[in-house]
Amino acid sequence: MKARYIMIGGFLGAGKTTTISKLAEMLRDKGLRVGLITNDQGSELVDTAMLKSKGFATEEISGGCFCCRFNSLVEAADKLTEEQRPDVFIAEPVGSCTDLVATVTYPLRRMYGDSFTIAPLSVLIDPVRAARVLDLVEGGRFSEKVRYIYKKQLEEADIIVINKIDSVSDDNVNTLSMKLMEEYPKASIFETSAREGTGLESWFAHLFDNEQQAGNAMPVDYDTYADGEALLGWLNATVQLKSNADFNANRFIKRLSENIQSKLDLADAEIAHLKMTLSPDGGIGDIAVINLVRNDFVPELSQKLDDEIQSAQLIINLRAEGAPEVLKQALEAAIEETPSHDPDVLTTLDHLEHFRPGRPEPTHRLESLS
Repeated sequence: MKARYIMIGGFLGAGKTTTISKLAEMLRDKGLRVGLITNDQGSELVDTAMLKSKGFATEEISGGCFCCRFNSLVEAADKLTEEQRPDVFIAEPVGSCTDLVATVTYPLRRMYGDSFTIAPLSVLIDPVRAARVLDLVEGGRFSEKVRYIYKKQLEEADIIVINKIDSVSDDNVNTLSMKLMEEYPKASIFETSAREGTGLESWFAHLFDNEQQAGNAMPVDYDTYADGEALLGWLNATVQLKSNADFNANRFIKRLSENIQSKLDLADAEIAHLKMTLSPDGGIGDIAVINLVRNDFVPELSQKLDDEIQSAQLIINLRAEGAPEVLKQALEAAIEETPSHDPDVLTTLDHLEHFRPGRPEPTHRLESLS
């Protein structure tokens, strides 16, 4: 039997990893084997750590989007097949990536159609961010070239999923849904809350009852696309934490994320997504996870540790529209302030990379598939 290939895209901070985890749990409960493939411009991913902590077979592709690392995507699927023989592969592309149909799913169908059936492409959106990008409400927003990428993601979607509906009013969801139907009429619209489990079953059923249709790929101005990605700063870091006394890990990462947030706000850097995982040394897989998806919001703990700890590894992924140096300075300053609220915790910065994504250069690009 052919394995099912599902790609779930969406801009940074849309809730893709939480949603993928819920889908994988549902499939596992049905007795299906699931393989997950995460993707990022850098290494040391929070998403990978979170998914592995839930016991899922997960491969990570770093150093570029699926479109530019197509061979690595196939190799990751092969590795998962050798180890797990998944019935379903779920792939999470980089949140700043678009043109996935022409550069990923069409080539997969052309070259590996005997191995996979391809589900329709889903694109998740945060309703507050989407309303700002589509000019429905005022608020912090990205520059025009970053918004170009966001809108191109919506344009190529077979399915647009309004996630996090628990965070806004029904009226706001309805207004956004109507706008999406008007602007992107070919897409099916679903309304969900991955955190609460609302609306997921009907969307998941649609993913398995339908195939991605062949057609013409959307036009993409790769100069504007590249310029938009280059406006985004990328930072990945790992920090070792050690204390002579027990400390509250949940409180620690919440305070640290709030400190980073305040410094980026002062620097006028628009946050796309700040996420952290804190993994206790010698633990059995339990981790704390925190997310922040825009400047004017509060960091949210999606997973918590029940007990206090003395040592841990902290993985930090930060994406924002701003210079990478600004992101680095914000993180280093926030870490330096740790003694003011956790004087017993010693922090050691083990790994830090900060950069702007390079120009996307797809391995393959098929204009159409008939």
